[in-house]
Amino acid sequence: MSPEPRKHTPEAPGSSNHSPAQATPGRNRREPITTQAFTAPDVPARRNPENSAPSPTAARTGALDHVPARHQPVTQPSEAQIRRWRRYLADEESEARIYRYLAQRAEGKDREILMQVAEAEKRHQQHWRDMLGEHVGKPVRPSLSSAFLQFMAKHFGSVFILAIAQMAESRSPYAEDPDATEEMAADEAIHEEIIRALATSGREKLSGNFRAAVFGANDGLVSNLALTIGITASGAASSMVLLSGIAGLLAGALSMAAGEFVSVRSQRELLDASQPTQVTLRVAGDLDIDANELELIYRARGMDEEAAHHRALERFGYLDCDCDPSLSHRANEEGEEENVALGTDIGAAAASFSFFASGALVPILPYIFGLSGVWAMLLSLLFVTMALGFTGGIVGLLSGSSPMRRGLRQILIGLGAAGITYLLGLAFGTTLG
Repeated sequence: MSPEPRKHTPEAPGSSNHSPAQATPGRNRREPITTQAFTAPDVPARRNPENSAPSPTAARTGALDHVPARHQPVTQPSEAQIRRWRRYLADEESEARIYRYLAQRAEGKDREILMQVAEAEKRHQQHWRDMLGEHVGKPVRPSLSSAFLQFMAKHFGSVFILAIAQMAESRSPYAEDPDATEEMAADEAIHEEIIRALATSGREKLSGNFRAAVFGANDGLVSNLALTIGITASGAASSMVLLSGIAGLLAGALSMAAGEFVSVRSQRELLDASQPTQVTLRVAGDLDIDANELELIYRARGMDEEAAHHRALERFGYLDCDCDPSLSHRANEEGEEENVALGTDIGAAAASFSFFASGALVPILPYIFGLSGVWAMLLSLLFVTMALGFTGGIVGLLSGSSPMRRGLRQILIGLGAAGITYLLGLAFGTTLG
C-alpha cells in the first residue's frame, strides 16, 4: 500500500509558521538555510541557458541558484587570458595523466577511485577548450611542478606522490580566477579531500618503522653536530673530535634503539590489554537471566543503555541477532590494524639504530677524511644542513604540509642547537685554557 501523498495547506498572510524548506524572498547564498528535505518546491531551479531545462544538480539539491554565477563568457579574450587558459588546460591534462599513472600502481578501490578522479578532470579540460575556442592551438607544456609530478607518478608512484598531489590540488587558482566556474573550484576542493584520504591510508602504513627511521636520522644529525661543533670550539684536536663523534654515534644509536623497542613493545601490550574478549559468548548460557551484569559489559564498552539491553537479550537468545555473534567483538579486529601502524618492536629498534647512526655519521665525515679546524667544521655544517633539509622535506610530504617550510624549520632547529653548543664550547675552552 503506497503512502498517501502529503497535502500542502496554504497559510494565511503574515503567518510565522513557515516550513523550514521555504525560501525567504531576497535571501542570498551566504545566509544559512535550514532544510528538512532535499527538495524545495518553492525555489526555482537553475536553468540551462541552452534549453531552459532545470539543472539536474538544482533539482537534486534544491539549492538557491537564482543568484547569477560569477563566471561570464568572454567573447574577446586578451592575450594574457589565452596564455593562462592554455596553461590551465595543459595542467588539467597533466593531472589526469598523473592520476592514471597512480591508478596503474594502485589496487582495489584505490585504483577505481583514482581512475574516476582522472575522468573527472576531463570536465575541466573541456571548459578551457570551450573558452579558448579557435585559440586552443597546439598543446603547450604544463607547469614545471605538474611536469615533475607527472614524471614521479609514472616512475615512482607512492604515498609521496599522493601527498604532493594533495598539495597541488589545495593550491588550485580556480577559487580566485573569474574565468573558472564555481563548480570547478568546488571540484578541486573535493579532489583534494579524495587524495588526502588516499594519502592518509598510505601514511598510516609508513607511520611505524618509517617514523622511527626519519626522526632517528634527524636526532643523529642534530645531536652529533652539536657535539662535534662544541668539542671543536673548545680547541680540542681533530682526533679528539672524531673520537667524541664516534662515541656520540654509538651511545645515541643504542639509546634510541632501546627507547624505541620499549616504547613500541609497551604500546602493543597496552593495545592487546584493551581488546574485548569472548567471555560473553562463553558464559552467557550459565548466567542467571534475572540477575546479571551482562548489560554493564556493553555499556562499559561505549554502548548506550538501550543498545546494551538489546545486545544482552541477543546473547540470551530472546532476540535474533542480525549478525554473527562470534564476530561482534573480535579480539584482533581493531588491534591488528593499530599494531600494524605501530610496526614491530624489533623492526622499530633496528630502524631507529640504523638511521640515528647514519645521521650521526654525517657531521664527522670531514674528520674521518682527515680535515681539521675551521674547514672541517664548515663542511660538517654544510653536510648537516643539506641532510636536515632533506629529512624535513620528507616529513613535510608525509604530513601534507610544505616540504620547503618543514625543511627550513628543521635546518633552523639543528643549526640553533649547534650554535648554542659552539658558544658553550668556546666558554668552556676559554675557562679551561
